[in-house]
Amino acid sequence: MRLESVLGPLVVAPLYLTEPVSPIPQPPYLNTVAIGACGLAAPALLALTQRVERELGRERGRPEAPRTLDLDLLLVGEEVRSDEAPLLPHPRMRARRFVLAPLCDVAPGWRIPPDGATACELLRQLPESPWARRLPEPLRATPGAPAERP
Repeated sequence: MRLESVLGPLVVAPLYLTEPVSPIPQPPYLNTVAIGACGLAAPALLALTQRVERELGRERGRPEAPRTLDLDLLLVGEEVRSDEAPLLPHPRMRARRFVLAPLCDVAPGWRIPPDGATACELLRQLPESPWARRLPEPLRATPGAPAERP
């Protein structure tokens, strides 16, 4: 399944080579962020991402273990969910350079609930490690809207 068939045209950030956030030794990851629009509720979106992971061969192991694919639902509009899956905004996104850097590329002014901080503001507050390095433009996953850098 292609996510665009459900989410419509996607805005996809550049790819980032990123240091794993895990005590388990593993190689760097490739990360990006995609933004789409649809009428699905958050639980249905979570089910969709998990279905795509399965279709592409993801096998769930223990937390923080190496994986071939990991699709996280970060935000659904301004929805805040703290009692049931999916938790929104994603509970660890504010502390993850590998999420905030690409999000800042494609949505620098997007206000993240509950306090309205932007990805760029949160990114500037993080330490340099774990690192995230933006890859050259020809390696983009798919074309996205040009974005201003923080």
